[in-house]
Amino acid sequence: MARYFRPAGEMPDIYLYRPPIDFRKAAQGLAAIVAQELGHDPFAGALYAFTNRQRTKIKCLYWEDNGFVLYYKALAEEKFHWPQTGMAG
Repeated sequence: MARYFRPAGEMPDIYLYRPPIDFRKAAQGLAAIVAQELGHDPFAGALYAFTNRQRTKIKCLYWEDNGFVLYYKALAEEKFHWPQTGMAG
């Protein structure tokens, strides 16, 4: 069954990776974090969100049918609200 994020009939599972990442990482580097550090299958159709140390940029990784989709947004004047690394949940 093909799953597409946009337009989507249903929302995928969404995971926030709390520690900041090196924003030079591309889709394969982010998929490695998902597999090695989270223990998840990056090809299972969930969406993974990552941020930089300043919380001014966000990257979202999503596997769509036959390849990764990488969403990127940079805020000009604001910061993303992001849970701290040490919080439970």
